[in-house]
Amino acid sequence: MLRILYSLIFKEHKPLDYHPENPKRLDFAIEGLKAKNLWENVIEPNPASIDEILDVHSENYVERIRKASQMGFHYIDPDTYVCEKTWDAALYAFGAAREAALMALEEKGIYLALVRPPGHHAGKSGRAFYASTLGFCIFNNVAGAAKLLESLEGNALIIDFDVHHGNGTQEIFWNDENIIHIDLHERDIYPWSGYEWEVGGKGAEGTKINIPMTSYSSDDDYIFAWHEIVIPIVNEVKPKVILISAGFDAFKGDGLATIQLTERFYAFAGASLSDYSLAVVLEGGYSIGLEKGLPAFIEGYLKGETEEETIKPSYEALKVVGKVKEILREWWEI
Repeated sequence: MLRILYSLIFKEHKPLDYHPENPKRLDFAIEGLKAKNLWENVIEPNPASIDEILDVHSENYVERIRKASQMGFHYIDPDTYVCEKTWDAALYAFGAAREAALMALEEKGIYLALVRPPGHHAGKSGRAFYASTLGFCIFNNVAGAAKLLESLEGNALIIDFDVHHGNGTQEIFWNDENIIHIDLHERDIYPWSGYEWEVGGKGAEGTKINIPMTSYSSDDDYIFAWHEIVIPIVNEVKPKVILISAGFDAFKGDGLATIQLTERFYAFAGASLSDYSLAVVLEGGYSIGLEKGLPAFIEGYLKGETEEETIKPSYEALKVVGKVKEILREWWEI
């Protein structure tokens, strides 16, 4: 089962001049899905209510975004812009992520919220942890979906494989023991957080799992980390739904980082989660990552099988994974 939540309103959040986070991103994604005959079961989502957004963000921050949108196009920080349609697009994006989670709860399948503006860098009141900006993000869509699942199921599990750390998601749920957040990302780049020792606040230790991969990590490196850490934790938790903060900017040549992933990793990751229902919420990815990585992930999930092959992780990947496992063994059987 594949369903896609998409609206043309997502293209109305747009810059006046060049910016990597622009409507063309959705064209790359749609072209890639069509090429693999995956552009099907497309549903128009509903916007979120203000109260639903206030489950995640402070009233001051939400009001700041509303007023900023009314002012027309301008930058609210050096990275992040708003325009007169940003408010509407962000409400629909937040609503689509919540709808995807509900659908995934009702019937096993993969439910793609093909949305923008993205969200995983947006914390409760805007910038999160050490970040200097919002990193292109407005409202934290996957956090809204996690809050909904928590209210219905008592817990939620998020996997974020965007090349940048989901600092906003981590901050929102830092002290929440019911939200497990697993995050694979490139080390020592924006937003300069997501290190192995960031495991959650008091009472929630062990629920925030960071795997900071070194520059130029490969498919083998990521598959190794996924095998050693992600899958054991997922299988220990056995959630009804897995929320995916799905960034495809770790794809080789996508443009904003150095990680060298290909379709091989994304197909493997999708297949490895095929026993679970997925709500997939778009984050980053700016060119080839969306065109090639997104369809590979969905195809992998739908096929549900991976080719057995020998992997050769780098020495750096072995070190990172070993360190993460050493820290997490206090809470997990890995």
